[in-house]
Amino acid sequence: MLNRKAADAKNKPDQVIECLKIEPGYYIADIGSGGGYYSLRFAEKAGHQGRVYAVDNDKDLLGYVEKAARQKNLSQLSVIWTETGSLPEKALDLIFFRNVTHHLVNRVNYFSNMKKYLKPGGRIAIIDYDLRRFWFKRDRHHLALQTILSEMKQAGFNLVGEHQFLDRQHFTIYALSRSLQPSLKTF
Repeated sequence: MLNRKAADAKNKPDQVIECLKIEPGYYIADIGSGGGYYSLRFAEKAGHQGRVYAVDNDKDLLGYVEKAARQKNLSQLSVIWTETGSLPEKALDLIFFRNVTHHLVNRVNYFSNMKKYLKPGGRIAIIDYDLRRFWFKRDRHHLALQTILSEMKQAGFNLVGEHQFLDRQHFTIYALSRSLQPSLKTF
């Protein structure tokens, strides 16, 4: 029941995952993981050589995700409660946000802080409700795409992908601006 909405075919979860280009060995953080639908799918794609962190502020949901991971033998999936846990620095290939960005306070600082968790070449993917959908305007569970684009640029990220196949959401992918990427020395 917890993951029914995320798994619903109209939300095109297979297409979302395909666009993320997850490879075996990837390290991924699913921020606001909820019931863990995407965390569990990511763990399957990353394989046992990868690592997935389901991050949420709801201990009960994290307990559910942890139990589901054990049942599926996904030892590469760990849960992190936002009140006490932290992500590993310079380790993540992908940080994923689905329907959570509109809840974040001071997003420019928040996303700027995310840089320390990304590997060189790491990406941030954001799916959030589209402001153009009339039924969301009164309850504030949306964020204009232009706002996200502007805030991510201020935080030091460039848009590297935009997908328009979701009916009620926008889906964008970002990488660090070239000037902020660490230089790699070759010996």
